[in-house]
Amino acid sequence: MISSTHQVVHNDSAEQQRQRGKELRAAIPRKRLAEFSPAADRDPLAILAEQNRGRLQPLVPVRFERMSESPFAFYRGAAAVMAADLAGTPSTGVYVQACGDAHLSNFGVYAAPDRELIFDLNDFDETTPGPWEWDVKRLVSSIVLAGEQQNLSAKDLGKAAVGTAAAYRISIRRLATMPALDRYYQRISKAEILRAASSMDQAAQQVTAKTLRKAERNTSERALKKLAIADVEGGLRIVEQPPLVEHLPIFDVDRVRPIVEAYLRSVSPDIAALLSLYRFQDAAMRVVGVGSVGTRCAIVLLTDPSGSPLFLQLKEANSSVLERFAGASSFATPGERVVAGQRMMQAASDPFLGWFSAEGVAFYVRQFRDMKGSIDLALLQAKSLLRYGELCARALARAHSQLGAAATIGAYLGAGETADHALAEFGERYAEITRLDHAKLLAQSSDASEQPEKQEG
Repeated sequence: MISSTHQVVHNDSAEQQRQRGKELRAAIPRKRLAEFSPAADRDPLAILAEQNRGRLQPLVPVRFERMSESPFAFYRGAAAVMAADLAGTPSTGVYVQACGDAHLSNFGVYAAPDRELIFDLNDFDETTPGPWEWDVKRLVSSIVLAGEQQNLSAKDLGKAAVGTAAAYRISIRRLATMPALDRYYQRISKAEILRAASSMDQAAQQVTAKTLRKAERNTSERALKKLAIADVEGGLRIVEQPPLVEHLPIFDVDRVRPIVEAYLRSVSPDIAALLSLYRFQDAAMRVVGVGSVGTRCAIVLLTDPSGSPLFLQLKEANSSVLERFAGASSFATPGERVVAGQRMMQAASDPFLGWFSAEGVAFYVRQFRDMKGSIDLALLQAKSLLRYGELCARALARAHSQLGAAATIGAYLGAGETADHALAEFGERYAEITRLDHAKLLAQSSDASEQPEKQEG
């Protein structure tokens, strides 16, 4: 339930914002952040089925197969389900540039333009202005589900959820005291990642260090060795692995030129000049993630005059799952919405970010495997999961602070732990219903597999 009026850019004085935040406590008491009552007509599988209508139908079973692996896997693919659920929860009406899908697996490391590794949000398919609470609740709920997957105790799950919510509160209050430019330049560096890992158990410290080393090697040169081979004409061709990697007509060489021209219009002049040095080699559809399965995603292989490769990733962009409940996007295309949101939320963004539309489908573009890496959540135990959740919360708070809402949110949350416990309670409640949703998906899949095949004749 969102208030009838909301601000996207908050440029009132800091004192006015703090006063507004305190006043909001009366309208929406912080304990109400725990509230969640599923709608009587709630049907998560119907929401997923509606999403599948515009997707590549041969890949829909792959999507459901990946979502069936665990309640957390289901949660990763069910951002639309949670958006509908969150729309019925109490909200302060304070808008930020929301991620829309801020679960644990959508944070990670990547190379900033200065080639330094940083930690931040890395998925923006659903980004659009929306209530700050929605992102925080999605993050905290994911902590509970990830911990349950590791068979952590209820006590440890509660600590991790409360600690993650507290880290967001403390971070947003700290950011509220900074000048806007200082907030803008905040980033979580490799050194800070290692510092956070130093308070984890020994195994988690080793996992973190290994993840960073692997990310630094995760380049286009390394991808070339795994994903492409030389063809008979001396060029390079991406190796097919049906149905996960295939060549599609929309990415044929004859159709690439207008796509490239449209994309180049969306990037800065220096990147356009740099890309003019590259020659197209091949493009192929490549299935990625969980929630994105069935959308049109591809990798494009380019080479410069020396033969050095550059892989770009094209991803289909659709309306954000938040738009139905938080308001329509102001951008002309979903691709532009994704790119603009990513640039607003990240401490440093890929300079190759851009967008285009082809044959009625909107896409955005980014580098593929540009020193990207993510922590294997399955290797995190109780204390390590808490520390990782805190790191994610810090990154989310920095992203939310960019449109000036930090003072309002920070004053609303306050110096105490009331909101922390309420958000953690919400996370535990939502994890419970996600387990039920996952069971429904398994039952549906089981029923479908038991249906007798139609006889011909």
